[in-house]
Amino acid sequence: MPLDHYVSQVHLKNFYSPKLGKLMYAIRKSDLNAFTPNSESVCRIEDGSTNSYLRENRIVEEFLKMIEPKYNDSVHRLKTNDIDSGCIFAIAGFVAYIIACSPAGMRIGSHLLKGPVEETTRVMDSNKALPPVPSALGNTTLTDLLNSGALQVKIDPKYPQAIGIALILSYINIFGNSSWDILLNDYESNTFFTSDFPVAVEKVQNNRTLNRIVPLSPNLAIRIRTDVPLDRKRADYSFSEFKPSIYKLKWKEVVYINRLIVRCAEDLVFFRDNHEWVTKFVRKNAKYWIEPKTERIPHHGGTLLCFTQDIAER
Repeated sequence: MPLDHYVSQVHLKNFYSPKLGKLMYAIRKSDLNAFTPNSESVCRIEDGSTNSYLRENRIVEEFLKMIEPKYNDSVHRLKTNDIDSGCIFAIAGFVAYIIACSPAGMRIGSHLLKGPVEETTRVMDSNKALPPVPSALGNTTLTDLLNSGALQVKIDPKYPQAIGIALILSYINIFGNSSWDILLNDYESNTFFTSDFPVAVEKVQNNRTLNRIVPLSPNLAIRIRTDVPLDRKRADYSFSEFKPSIYKLKWKEVVYINRLIVRCAEDLVFFRDNHEWVTKFVRKNAKYWIEPKTERIPHHGGTLLCFTQDIAER
């Protein structure tokens, strides 16, 4: 079976350390063990890109052929403000693929499906459209079991992955027609990290939308400010609504972004330079991850489900 990378090797190679040759530094958040892998040995799963829910079960590998060969040139174009539609497509595609196919993306996607399944169960239970609960479980209902946590819905993570793969072009349309902050980091003693889920989330005050912060190299990251009013039914791959802004970051801003990158990593954090402060910094932020949340709001006799993501302790 093929070992498929859910974070592209071409991305990870940008974080190789000059001191290590073709290796980079890494720390696992789960146990704080440090090691020095190459790009081939991490962020990969056997048959990770194979999805039996799709008619062409490895179609996403064909998609990656349009993205990965253009990654480094696209990063260079962003740095030099020589941005064209091909550059936008490649970087937006890189982000979309991680959201769809990484373990963190599938975990988050599973939660988004879990809410509607639970709510449908409650509705059907209230309408007596489901068989009664077995007597061995006591005098109770499926709704009570769901509310107490005694009954839990389990989602096959490959199913949200299939949905994500089917929506990749839609993600590219949304991301590519949004506002991008191109974030330049000139601090060689405080370069950007990356991770096994290098798409950090950032809450927007008084807004349910999330910004996406993506490190592309040790000295370059982007913040994608999703444009909510965008007409998502009409794909625009000329990206006429793309709005770039270039920012040279201050030291505190780099620290802030690196904190988000570490906290949003699923488990692995990668970095080019092993400064004395790095291990302590990762340790301080290792207990966090992206936690999807569902809010149930009564609405016209039914329930409105609102989904969001937050950075929370595990």
